[in-house]
Amino acid sequence: MSSFVLKLIGIISMLCDHIGFAFFNHSFLRIIGRIAFPIFAFQAVIGYEHTKDVKKHLIKMMIFAFISQIPFSLLYITLKQRFTLNVMFTIILGLFSIILFNKINNRIICFIVLLLIGCLGSIIRVDYGIFGIVTIFLFYYFKNNKIKMFFYFSITFLIRYLLHIIFIDPIYYSLILLGTLTAFIPISLYNKKEGIKTKYLFYLFYPLHLLIIYLIYLFFQLFH
Repeated sequence: MSSFVLKLIGIISMLCDHIGFAFFNHSFLRIIGRIAFPIFAFQAVIGYEHTKDVKKHLIKMMIFAFISQIPFSLLYITLKQRFTLNVMFTIILGLFSIILFNKINNRIICFIVLLLIGCLGSIIRVDYGIFGIVTIFLFYYFKNNKIKMFFYFSITFLIRYLLHIIFIDPIYYSLILLGTLTAFIPISLYNKKEGIKTKYLFYLFYPLHLLIIYLIYLFFQLFH
């Protein structure tokens, strides 16, 4: 499975997730949508490994992150009444943890730094918080061992959803966890080929689809 196919799967599942978020919360669409983040986290690692200029790559991501924050905030604050930074900021912090990992020789210090970056992500309210940042790092750290990658990825999200499963809605959040872990099927099938070149596909689709969903939601609210 090429990188292009992975991106398509991620984009389609993300679209399902955000449609469910806006119009059908706690629906099967949101379970399908859990596939998106792990795929984009994995893609972020692929992009990092293939980029010739990490600094330029991060600057490009930061620009699109700020652009995307406008429609993301319009939709998220309207529906949830609270501020959150979009997933591109999560990916940026995850990549930053990888960069530091490659610069710090002491592994103990490195993992402490990773936890600090994860805590920072939770404090500034990036999407998926510390769990998203740790996932990106794990995908890089275990890039040559898919079994260990899946194991630690599973533990990470089990911890994330455990209290929800126990105390809020056991069936729904168990399905949410299952949807998240399902992402590893296409990830494990990645064949290290790029496929069709779509350099800015995600960068353009992400803010545009958020804006369109927000405008549709606003339309229905006005004429409800």
